[in-house]
Amino acid sequence: MSATLPPLDYGYDALEPHINQEIMTLHHTKHHQAYVNNLNAAEKNYASATTPSQKIGLQAAIRFNGGGHINHTLFWKNLSPIPAKGGKGGVLNDGPLKAAIDKDFGSVDKLKEELNAQTAAIQGSGWGWLGYNTKSKRLEVLTTPNQDPVLAPYVVLIGIDIWEHAFYLQYKNDKVTYLKEIWNVINFEEAEKRFVEASK
Repeated sequence: MSATLPPLDYGYDALEPHINQEIMTLHHTKHHQAYVNNLNAAEKNYASATTPSQKIGLQAAIRFNGGGHINHTLFWKNLSPIPAKGGKGGVLNDGPLKAAIDKDFGSVDKLKEELNAQTAAIQGSGWGWLGYNTKSKRLEVLTTPNQDPVLAPYVVLIGIDIWEHAFYLQYKNDKVTYLKEIWNVINFEEAEKRFVEASK
């Protein structure tokens, strides 16, 4: 089965003014599509490789592009337009996720501060995550470099892309403002679904 580019649940302009249409269009149709194309090519070459050295040589491309595909597929789902535009962005209602955030971080604002600080501190490109640790049964802030995905025992609840293509056309080198603005379009309802499923 070949990887395919997943459709968005909203228009490319739906996250404005927090993430503009130009960024969303390029990010989805160019960057994510490139990960999909390169993953499919690497997997095809891997399947036809005849020596162990050829297979080993292709593993880095599969990991990188596969991670890019997985991470972005999660990312699009955890974004939503603001309520005034018919979405759910930025709204965290009382429920199991809010209760867990209050327990493990003290408040939603404290979570945002910690996740933003750790994500802004990434050297180069990478991702900031809110993950649920299925062993400790706690929420934790994580970061991964480049396109490395989050692995067990963690389940991703929220991911924030800190590659320059995710913000530079709008925010230039001001990562801090981008990280503040993106919370306005975070889909906490989707995050809560993931949390409830992971914590069963």
